[in-house]
Amino acid sequence: MIKNIVFDFGGVIVDIDRDKAVQAFSKLGLADADTRLDKYHQTGIFQELEEGKLSADEFRKQLGDLCNRPLTMEETKQAWLGFFNEVNQNKLDYILELRKSYHVYILSNTNPFVMSWACSTDFSSRKKPLNDYCDKLYLSYQISHTKPEPEIFDYMVNDCNIIPSETLFVDDSASNIQIGKALGFETLQPENGEDWREKITAILKNEN
Repeated sequence: MIKNIVFDFGGVIVDIDRDKAVQAFSKLGLADADTRLDKYHQTGIFQELEEGKLSADEFRKQLGDLCNRPLTMEETKQAWLGFFNEVNQNKLDYILELRKSYHVYILSNTNPFVMSWACSTDFSSRKKPLNDYCDKLYLSYQISHTKPEPEIFDYMVNDCNIIPSETLFVDDSASNIQIGKALGFETLQPENGEDWREKITAILKNEN
């Protein structure tokens, strides 16, 4: 029986547009933005930020060095937000409905720039921050591990005291789904941008 649902953030709750993000960082002056940015797993200082090895300010300074000019925190934040398209309120409303019957968590490879927007009233058309839509956020830069490392899953399981076999894990990355299955989670891998509501409803109906 499913008792918990764990959602990825980018690519599941909010659609990802990597090309738009590449353009945004290129506009800052990052010459090799196309090779540095990945939809699922970052590299270099981008990865270090998501692993919590660099603070937001340290990242801003190092990115400025790569762009050959000083950057403001707001410029850096807006470039990161280039990853995301408009938030689908229908998905968020569905998640609120799920919370009436299930524990809902978010497990995300992310960083403080993205979360400063997502955890603000600017996030949704209803002026609700992301943390209003779940029991708890599990964020890579706070945990110091990124998916698909098993440590980030273990941290979440132990912290919220859930059983993987009673938990549906929803993520658009094949490598994240693979480790989720290996750790015993029920899984769903939607496409980036897909409306997954009917699929989740069907899974929950079958499981319960």
